[in-house]
Amino acid sequence: MTRADLDKDPRDVAAMFDDVARRYDLTNDVLSAGQTARWRRAVAASLRPLAGATVLDLAAGTGTSSRPLLAEDAVVVSCDFSIGMLRQGIRQYPDQMFVAGDALALPFADGTFDAATISFGLRNITDPVAGLREMARVTRPGGVLLVCEFSTPTWGPVRTVYLEYLMRALPEVAERVSSNPEAYVYLAESIRAWPDQQGLADVIATSGWTGVRYRNLSGGIVALHRAIRQ
Repeated sequence: MTRADLDKDPRDVAAMFDDVARRYDLTNDVLSAGQTARWRRAVAASLRPLAGATVLDLAAGTGTSSRPLLAEDAVVVSCDFSIGMLRQGIRQYPDQMFVAGDALALPFADGTFDAATISFGLRNITDPVAGLREMARVTRPGGVLLVCEFSTPTWGPVRTVYLEYLMRALPEVAERVSSNPEAYVYLAESIRAWPDQQGLADVIATSGWTGVRYRNLSGGIVALHRAIRQ
């Protein structure tokens, strides 16, 4: 089994996600106590109206993150660089459009999409700023960015419990349900190293996007950042 380190070598990251693909959605639902579906619906709600819009769902993995967008009648491209995740997604959702692509060199023309989303994937890109700029390139001027990512709980006691869960309980739970438990050690480490809500807003604002706003979900365990293509 492969796990990535915080240097996020793309080959290691891709291999790690290949390893977890088979039970990825189940593991996420268990580790989040069923909250992932709510977070995905919040992404679609933040992008409304979506009927007829072209949407890039980057780091889509098995494509589960794309389902609420499709339910809003958007035209969605589910893009990921893990072939194992894409194969699992095609098996689960044969009606979806899956494309293999590197977040740092997307296989799309300038201004292709009306909106671009990335859920729990920006943190895994070697150079998040370059990834955000590439997302801006393929989004039309005035188009929307929506980043859904783990963040920093706003209330101190919750933050303490959450960090304890990340570093101790999460790997133990993953041992029971994941096809690659070591990947979830990386998950915990990468969340701890990730910037807080304002820190990520500042990064987005330097990457070809303007009007950055964010709101917290689940007390700040997750944050949604929304911005407009300049």
